[in-house]
Amino acid sequence: MESDSTSQEKILDGITVVDLTTFVTGGFATLMLANQGAEVIKVERPELGDDSRHSGPPFVSTEDYEGPGRSAAEQGESPYFWTVNYDKQSVELNLKSEEGLAICKELIEEADVVVENFRPGTAERLGLGYDDLCELNPELVYCSISAFGETGPWSDRPGYDLLVQGMSGIMSVTGEEDGDPVKVGLPQTDLITAMWAAFGIVGALFRRERTGEGERVELGMLEAALPWLTKQAAKAFVGETPGRMGTKDPVLAPYQSYPTSDGYLNVACGNQKLWEGFCTEIGREDLLDDPRFDSNADRVEHMDELEEELSETLRERTTDEWVEALAEEAGLPVGPVYEVGEALENEQVEARGAVGSLDHPAAGEIPSLEHPLNFEGADSGFDDAPPLLGEDTEAILDRLGYSEEQVAELRDSGAIPDA
Repeated sequence: MESDSTSQEKILDGITVVDLTTFVTGGFATLMLANQGAEVIKVERPELGDDSRHSGPPFVSTEDYEGPGRSAAEQGESPYFWTVNYDKQSVELNLKSEEGLAICKELIEEADVVVENFRPGTAERLGLGYDDLCELNPELVYCSISAFGETGPWSDRPGYDLLVQGMSGIMSVTGEEDGDPVKVGLPQTDLITAMWAAFGIVGALFRRERTGEGERVELGMLEAALPWLTKQAAKAFVGETPGRMGTKDPVLAPYQSYPTSDGYLNVACGNQKLWEGFCTEIGREDLLDDPRFDSNADRVEHMDELEEELSETLRERTTDEWVEALAEEAGLPVGPVYEVGEALENEQVEARGAVGSLDHPAAGEIPSLEHPLNFEGADSGFDDAPPLLGEDTEAILDRLGYSEEQVAELRDSGAIPDA
């Protein structure tokens, strides 16, 4: 929902987060905090910045921009970077220099939260480990994210979403039954981990309110993904081997995509009443008398036969015709399979304000993906566009009390890049 920053405070107003992460796992976690009002200061490598700044194409040209900050990629700004970095500030610091590290510690000394997703051990080698920083700031909430966590035989391995999708079992149950394992078409385990991290951070902040004590939150992407297996884990727990089923569901039927005359229709009959209503509305009352489809368990057992019967009927009309008849008129849980553009631009999304726009300093008006939490007594939402690389470096240094001469010295020493 679009926010009105003059109406109500946001839940995390007054909370400052120092974001030492790159890519999505930490970036989306701090994005969730920014959406709820936290000030997020993103510390980035000089000249390079966050790796996701270089992820593309597509890129949006900023060659005519003159002002603080710049695009890290020669081609311009990455829209992918935008989607994970609304409402943040960008500071370029060389953390391998004594001066750059000192500035980072100054920021952290006054912050509430630090988030890092270095390889295990890297933060400690830089002097930015939890033990180092909680001495500076005993009330600090410190969140460490890694691929496999900081213990166990795999803890030193590097990891990305693709690897974790494979090792978590997700790819083994994604794709067609007779096809190869398939990666979910979005960085699912990155986003899963980010949401766990944000949840842990907010929980630690709540505990701090009660105890006055800081906290360390530590998690790995692999174990962050496992709780999401749910239905598939249930099968494995009783000795079964879950497999790929296309759009079918392992414990519900009909609960999948079916072809129509011009596309696909998702049908989700989650209980017996819905199944009976669905059969009646599509003119297939005969299926209600078929013992193969009597109960949900029977339908799951004869899922292929059920698919054949329903596909024959649903091919007789268009997707829109079925949606109007079944969803709009009969109130049954069916829906179309949208392309991404259709998902982002439709009457429901517009009515809910789920996609907004922000004024980017170099790219003009850009779209923003809002977050879905709406509170009765608090505001939420993004107010500012993602930052250009280093856009806020001088402003943050000024806030910390650095003079123009000191800033020039920092440039000469390599702690911050040339303007």
